[in-house]
Amino acid sequence: METQDRMAAAEALLAAYDGEAVAPLTETYPDIDLDDAYAIQRIQLDRWVAGGRSVRGHKVGLTSRVMQRQLGVDQPDYGQLLDTMIHGEGQALDPADFVQPKVEPEIAFVLGRDLAGPGVTVVDAVRAVDCVLPALEIIDSRIRDWRIGLADTVADNASSGAVVLGSRPVRLADVDLRLTGCVLAVDGEVVATGAGGAVLGSPINALVWLANTVGALGTTLEAGQVVIPGSLTAAQALRPGGTVRATFAGLGTVSTRMAVAA
Repeated sequence: METQDRMAAAEALLAAYDGEAVAPLTETYPDIDLDDAYAIQRIQLDRWVAGGRSVRGHKVGLTSRVMQRQLGVDQPDYGQLLDTMIHGEGQALDPADFVQPKVEPEIAFVLGRDLAGPGVTVVDAVRAVDCVLPALEIIDSRIRDWRIGLADTVADNASSGAVVLGSRPVRLADVDLRLTGCVLAVDGEVVATGAGGAVLGSPINALVWLANTVGALGTTLEAGQVVIPGSLTAAQALRPGGTVRATFAGLGTVSTRMAVAA
């Protein structure tokens, strides 16, 4: 893609946050590749930071086979978590902040020390984690009808929307993330179940992948940041007025609700 096409794609995605989704970039720009997509993501990030927002963490997406099948891709991606995206329990989400939201249960890492790749190992990642929290990621897409390929979701900040963090931290040594089961309920009805092993074999592997991938580009995962490593289940639709609750073995629960549209 030409530089002007990258800029135009970024502008279209930024405008789509006001509620009007755009056609897939992979259709509008047939020559788009991953380098283009991450460049488009970066243009938006720079705009947000220049406007006063700050990066408080990172996300890894498309780490489970079920999510890869659901979206028709075959590798993970990553995006940025801004301060305005991170919520605590008990805060109703505003439907006006989203275009076509879905919800996923995740195990969030809170870093206690910097993690700088490349060359990060599982041991390095384990040592860098201060605690884990039950979490819900509200994914969203500025691409019309979720008709996304890998380049589409990457350019769209890995389909980021919001993150709701539970309030009960757990030490990594006190839980086996591979075997941590999860039950996801929407509007009081169980809609999906899963386990940590669905996330690249273990969520810690997603943290290693992220540290090495962004480290090669000069980005360090910083102490105090939150990293969400990928969903334990397939994404579920979340509508205005809806409630969602995820229960994790050994981690407890996290819940949120979407306010009724004004």
